Amino acid sequence: MCGICGVLSFSGERAQENAVAAMADAIRHRGPDGNGSFVEGPVGLGHRRLAIIDLSEGGAQPMPYANGRYHITYNGEVYNYRELRTELEQLGCRFRSSSDTEVVLAAYAAWGRGCAKRFNGMFALGIWDTLKGELFLARDRYGIKPLYYAFFGDTFLFGSEQKAILAHPAARRKLDPKAMLEYFTFQNIFTDRTLLKDIKTFPTGCTAVIALTEKRLKLTRYWDFDFREPEVCLSDAEYQEELSMLLEQAVSRQMVSDVEVGAYLSGGIDSGCISALAARSNPYMKSFTCGFDLHSSTGLEAGFDERERAELMSYLFKTEHYEMVLKAGDMERCLPALAYHLEEPRVGQSYPNYYIAKLASKFVKVVLGGAGGDELFGGYPWRYYRAASCSSFEHYIDEYYVFWQRLIPNRLIKRVFAPIWDEVRDVWTRDIFSNVFGERRDAPSSPEQFVNNSLYFEAKTFLHGLLTVKDKLSMAHSLETRVPFLDNDLVDFAMRLPVNTKLGNLREAIRINENETSSKANKYFRKTRDGKLILRKVAERFVPPDISTAAKQGFSAPDASWFRGESIKFVGDRLIKNDARIYRYLDRSSVRELVMEHLSGQSNRRLLVWSLINVDEWMGQYLQ
Repeated sequence: MCGICGVLSFSGERAQENAVAAMADAIRHRGPDGNGSFVEGPVGLGHRRLAIIDLSEGGAQPMPYANGRYHITYNGEVYNYRELRTELEQLGCRFRSSSDTEVVLAAYAAWGRGCAKRFNGMFALGIWDTLKGELFLARDRYGIKPLYYAFFGDTFLFGSEQKAILAHPAARRKLDPKAMLEYFTFQNIFTDRTLLKDIKTFPTGCTAVIALTEKRLKLTRYWDFDFREPEVCLSDAEYQEELSMLLEQAVSRQMVSDVEVGAYLSGGIDSGCISALAARSNPYMKSFTCGFDLHSSTGLEAGFDERERAELMSYLFKTEHYEMVLKAGDMERCLPALAYHLEEPRVGQSYPNYYIAKLASKFVKVVLGGAGGDELFGGYPWRYYRAASCSSFEHYIDEYYVFWQRLIPNRLIKRVFAPIWDEVRDVWTRDIFSNVFGERRDAPSSPEQFVNNSLYFEAKTFLHGLLTVKDKLSMAHSLETRVPFLDNDLVDFAMRLPVNTKLGNLREAIRINENETSSKANKYFRKTRDGKLILRKVAERFVPPDISTAAKQGFSAPDASWFRGESIKFVGDRLIKNDARIYRYLDRSSVRELVMEHLSGQSNRRLLVWSLINVDEWMGQYLQ
């Protein structure tokens, strides 16, 4: 786990060594254990190392191979590297280290651009081929590891984080208003845009080549999610046995490390299963929980604390357990550091992730997390059921698009974005939403096909946002987060499961607003708490029954209550005052009206309030 960066100059000038060093230094939090650079002619590669596998200098980067023909800067872990190493040795490859980095580099030398298909793990990498004069870039299937790139004139830049790119003297900082509109519609960015106009997100499951002779990034998709009903179904017992085996295999694979591995233990089935399995091979493994002070919380938020269930599992698994409690005011304290490290706002209120990573980093360098379990096995049933009764693909898009307008609905967009409307008027967020599906536009003929569309959409967008948050905020504390649910074999299995092994009441689709806290919402959740059916059954082998059957609980602070109560002055100071930075781009009176609806209790706009504060802080950090 590390930080990578690089530069390629098309002007004929030599890459500047001090510029490459500055790029790497900007992301030193990702790798405090070492740093290195390679500069040759127009190319420069930088690296910051967090030593996890092969702690010796043999694993240092940028790493050369084949008498210096290839040089790699690599971030991640490829968990099947030992199997690949054996295969490569049979082809005549020889290795001087025990690192997975050298295996990845040898795989590229032996198999070329298709090597990424063989990797089971998380990665973002750049490989320079001195003979061909071309740069190869790749990112893992799911987007566990981040990667960004930009063209500034005759200079191409890439890095694990945007701040690495911004550290180069050729970089410019300019807001992308179209990306901001996209964010304030979905509380996420579905395209390759970022809030900085010239910096793009390298797509998941893709490789690319950029040659000195052609100033263009040639992208190739090597993998994509594909949820579909199987042609032949197995019995429930057979599915459960295979899932149990694949879970054990995934956790075992991701325990490979030359440093200590811990686990997040939230109190739910996803982290519970992973912790239970990891603890079998790691006695007195360290586990970490983040809870919330609920003295001033009301409604659904009064049950947001999961420490009691986490403590029970820690007792059963015999882990060395640590926990922390967040209170109103903790968001304000971490906001500057959070915005700096997160770089771009993404899904949800992410500051609890910052604090739990900070806690874990005091004890371990690697931690296992439960991300992916919900997206693979149908953990958000109140979202999917609404798609079950659509009559066509376009009807489905209309229904689901309205549901995913998490912050500002279409009817208010023109009013809220009035100060910059001429710059964003040609952005059609419904088209952005629809384009996520790519070629998956065949008219679904069953409720199951509509649900599989929803699983695909959320894996491509919501999961990617979650992974971005988890990586950035764990690496802010030099902590590697691994996600066993995103093992290749486990994902392939989950995509071929029949929908009825995940969800039950497909024909009882009820509309709901996720922000709603009324009795209507309670009724809805009671009817649709059946998500992850097969995972719950398998979880009974690893966690207590009260946990395997418990309703879904997200990792979220009781901010709706705090924003109206103990944090109301902070919210007012940031969003009601005249000189908030966001009012250079958003209409002041319209935004204030929406914020006051929350503060007065008229509506629950906690997601919007958080997003406005977060973007305002981001502007102070990145647009100055």
